[in-house]
Amino acid sequence: MKLISKRIGVAILPALLLTAGAIAMAAEMPAVVHKPSVEVRSAPDFKAGKIAVLQRNAAVKIVDQNGLWYRLQLADGGSGYVRINEVRVASAGAETPAANSQALFGGNSGQGRSTETASVRGINETTLRTARNDAAGLSKLQAYSVSAETAGAHARSKGWQPVRIAWGPDAAAARGSGGQATQAEKRATLSSARGLLSRLGGGAIADSAMRVADRAVGKSEQELAAEELELGPAIAGRVLGAAPLWANPEAQKRINLVGRWVASQTSRPQLPWTFGVIDDGEINAYAAPGGYILVTRGMYDLLDDDAELAAVIAHELGHVVQRDHYEVIRKQEIAKVGKDVAMAQVRPHGIAADFARDYVNTHGAAVMMSSLDRDAEYRADEAAGVYLARAGFDPLSFYAVLQKMAALGTRPARMSQLYRTHPPLEARMDRLDQRVRR
Repeated sequence: MKLISKRIGVAILPALLLTAGAIAMAAEMPAVVHKPSVEVRSAPDFKAGKIAVLQRNAAVKIVDQNGLWYRLQLADGGSGYVRINEVRVASAGAETPAANSQALFGGNSGQGRSTETASVRGINETTLRTARNDAAGLSKLQAYSVSAETAGAHARSKGWQPVRIAWGPDAAAARGSGGQATQAEKRATLSSARGLLSRLGGGAIADSAMRVADRAVGKSEQELAAEELELGPAIAGRVLGAAPLWANPEAQKRINLVGRWVASQTSRPQLPWTFGVIDDGEINAYAAPGGYILVTRGMYDLLDDDAELAAVIAHELGHVVQRDHYEVIRKQEIAKVGKDVAMAQVRPHGIAADFARDYVNTHGAAVMMSSLDRDAEYRADEAAGVYLARAGFDPLSFYAVLQKMAALGTRPARMSQLYRTHPPLEARMDRLDQRVRR
């Protein structure tokens, strides 16, 4: 697999208004050896010579990042390289401009993109519940979407080679998208069966059995997909009402090319995948049902290269493929009207649109701030690694993003909502450690 080895060496400007030279680039960043023992190499390459061996919990200093390698300052004054998952960056503690600059070495992300002050609005549940629908913003967002063919051509120009990798949860989602009778078709069959039983003398027993069977009729894949496809733009429009699309055509084009390529490697490539960067300084990303993924400007500026952008997108793709937020909506529907009624509601395209409109009129886009269960988040993290590998990126790129976020401090203001809705970053990296091989 291709190793991303782009040189990174300038600290990211924090999302605060700073004059030139107001803050010096950090010389080092504290970290701790995370594995039982780590071999330090003379260059960022497994073939390079071993120059030292460090033991678990040894304190180290990171002085630079080279792709998926950290350069360490050694006790003898020299330096060497370890992989990014072999050490854990130390939290910067309370969030300050100095702590933010210290935490990150991936400085190319901030250059030439966002130089103005990024507001730390911290889109919250109340904001998303009450935000108006930004129809013009949604139209502009959709205009940036690209086809799978366009994204594939871009990937080939970048040298991203797809890899076939099987993954159980994704395969299950693919099986779920196969043919299945709709509720109307199932009920027609039940009606015929009821008539047959009545003619055979089934009477009241037959009627009782049919009522039970009728309540058990679930929605088909076609009906589920119809609801997703209506909910996606309805919710995305409300998110854009809370934070508009960032006025940066280059960033919008880039996120759609990268995002659509990675989405093509999932079990649901046929969704109308649409990606955008919203103008908000908080570090976060949102995945609406049906294939709408929005990344905040704060998150976008945190990321150094296409691999890290793909990593954030890949996590959100996992939520859409597995219908995580849609299931939250389904549970809300069941809680409101009862399981029997919710299961019995047939929603072809027109009625699905009514459902989506009614839902967002009541809840807005607040579902984007719903805390999913930890298994859903861990599964999305695992999906990120799988989708990255399939798309020709190194899965450790996702680990690199988590390291950057962890280094920003203990629950910094710019990550307050992400911390509220996700497991601790340390726990997420621990889970990845169980799966990721260097």
